[in-house]
Amino acid sequence: MFSQLSDNLEGVFKKLRGHGRLSEANIADALREVRLALLEADVEFTVAKQFIAAVKEKALGEAVLKSVTPGQQIVKIFNDELVALLGGDAAGLDLNPPGRILIAGLNGAGKTTSCGKLALHLKKQGRRPLLVALDLMRPAAIDQLAQIGRQIDVPVFTPEPGERDALKVAKAALKWVETQNGTVTLIDTAGRQEVDESLVAELKELRDFLQPREVLLVADSATGQQAVNVAKTFDDAIGLTGIVLTKLDGDARGGAALSMRAVTRKPIKFAGTGEKMEALEAFDPSRMAGRLLGMGDVVGLVERAAEAIDEKEALRMAERMKKASFDFNDFLAQMRMMKKMGGLQDLLGMIPGMGKQLANLPIDESRMKRTEAIVLSMTPRERGRPEIINGSRRRRIARGSGTTVIQVNQLLKQFGQMRKMMKSKGKMKQMLSQFGGGGGGLGGFPGMR
Repeated sequence: MFSQLSDNLEGVFKKLRGHGRLSEANIADALREVRLALLEADVEFTVAKQFIAAVKEKALGEAVLKSVTPGQQIVKIFNDELVALLGGDAAGLDLNPPGRILIAGLNGAGKTTSCGKLALHLKKQGRRPLLVALDLMRPAAIDQLAQIGRQIDVPVFTPEPGERDALKVAKAALKWVETQNGTVTLIDTAGRQEVDESLVAELKELRDFLQPREVLLVADSATGQQAVNVAKTFDDAIGLTGIVLTKLDGDARGGAALSMRAVTRKPIKFAGTGEKMEALEAFDPSRMAGRLLGMGDVVGLVERAAEAIDEKEALRMAERMKKASFDFNDFLAQMRMMKKMGGLQDLLGMIPGMGKQLANLPIDESRMKRTEAIVLSMTPRERGRPEIINGSRRRRIARGSGTTVIQVNQLLKQFGQMRKMMKSKGKMKQMLSQFGGGGGGLGGFPGMR
């Protein structure tokens, strides 16, 4: 997320910190580089121009030029202006009765999946969400939403097969909602390849009838300026209350996120950061600015850990590590905790200071899956006592996991080294660099070379 822009900004700040004193010329050169970095990241031209002007006005102040640490002062100015550009404070949802949320967007943006993610997010907060399938243009969308509902255990209203009247279905859906014990209703609407008159007319009709508290646009951040233009068109047509940005995990540029708020004046309320149903975050401008500037996001990391990690289980595992009795059952549980927290690459980017260096390490997610497959191919007794895994057992495990005996041997060897080193705190760092193979670095996690 924002990797290209973050890298470019880091280079500019490094130069600024190298100057004991800053002059207007130093600042002008730096801002020129920042403007180019913003434009390369697909930030809308007017937004980039206004952002640079705001930074320049404050950066040329006497307090910065005469500061003992002018480089740090400018980083703070950048942070403050980025937070303002992204919307200032985090914007929550209006869930007052009737608690209806209309979800709109173009085909392919992740609209239906985002409905499910948001429903799960609200469910975790103690709400009782309901889902309504109103995308009558794409039959697969109805089946997809029904499947998602079963996956997250949320009731879903589906129309009769072949139904094409969206308003008629909406009326039936509201009658169904009255029979359910729900507190918030999420309505998935039809999309198109591009905004057209029939789509706008249908959405206006649904909005006027449903009177939703929220009208959220799901926008694909990877489409850059197109996403910004789509947001403006939808806002002009049906009056948005907020935006859900999807595919931020795969967008190296991030310009859409920076331009969206400034162009539409509507808050980004959520960000999709992966394919899993749990991969949806409430969008917090200050935390996002910190991650973009390489400052990490400790709060976000702690929140993810609190959701994914069972405290008692973590304490039990720590005790076993101290006693060097850590086995493959513990290892498997640890891997699953890590997977719940999200992609490893994204987690590394949330570590202050170290995130910048660690985030550039190549992460092989398939290698993590292979390691898990090897462990799952062991019997419960083998997981608890790895020392009993002889040659024939290794061949069986390799066949069961679709790997080679060499890969099984490598994992067992590294695991054995790890258990020996657990008794020595001084050797833990060395262990982290070896476990998982691939040589050097912080290769302590399977899949990190």
